[in-house]
Amino acid sequence: MPFANSNGVQLYFEEAGKGFPIVFVHEFAGDLRSWEPQLRHFSRRYRCIAFNARGYSPSDVPEPVSKYSQAIAADDIANVMRDLGVRKAHVIGCSMGGYATLHFGLRYARMARSLTVIGAGYGSDPDKRAQFLRDTETMARRFEELGTLEAISTYQIGPARVQLQNKDPRAFREFCEEFAEHSALGSANTLRGVQARRPTIYSLERGLARMKVPTHILSGDEDNQCLEPGIFIKRVCAAARLTVVAATGHAVNIEEPDLFNRLTEDFLTLVDTGRWRPRDPRSLNKSTMARK
Repeated sequence: MPFANSNGVQLYFEEAGKGFPIVFVHEFAGDLRSWEPQLRHFSRRYRCIAFNARGYSPSDVPEPVSKYSQAIAADDIANVMRDLGVRKAHVIGCSMGGYATLHFGLRYARMARSLTVIGAGYGSDPDKRAQFLRDTETMARRFEELGTLEAISTYQIGPARVQLQNKDPRAFREFCEEFAEHSALGSANTLRGVQARRPTIYSLERGLARMKVPTHILSGDEDNQCLEPGIFIKRVCAAARLTVVAATGHAVNIEEPDLFNRLTEDFLTLVDTGRWRPRDPRSLNKSTMARK
């Protein structure tokens, strides 16, 4: 099995295709297999690299919670790239992986040609922050006490997951089967070390306002926890574009894979051909009419 080294932690990866690199960063409830529709599509033109985060076997599952954090997740992306000889890449992340992708862009801008961020923002709503932290700790204990299969029985049918279940029962069953294979220890540590301790999207305003990396934010319009954070990123980051996908929940890439692939290919083509432009500052005028 191929592994990349990230400060002594071995991260399992797979790659396909040749060309400019794309690095895929998975969500909490997924792993690199979540990106299969994208690997098949984009490997025709790009060198596609997907890896399992720490805590997701066959990657290493460190025992101390201190080995997991949002900063470490961003470092892991950079270290996988370095270990594979990749100096710059398009980086595409979903949910937890979308958070890591944003932080990668903020901290490793020279290594990012573009960022694609799907469904990032859980836990950012200040009115629901305390409940998010309680739910995160409860879920971590469920993994420890019940094991993965029983722990995920409610998570996998959450408010932003039922859309996939309704649209594509076969894909939903595959999602559940792969989720059930995850390490209980790795999942609990990821919840406590990454999810519960990461900064909210709103706290990143200053960095996002300065970020120049071309960024595509995607949110399902029924992903209530991530829709507003996505709009916020669009408002504060001139380098960002926002796509809201109708009648869609959390993981747009597995719920609407063909649409996601088309939207992403269009975005990457604009960036690769030098036709991507940041937001015209005139569009920030608070007046509804042009000023001389």
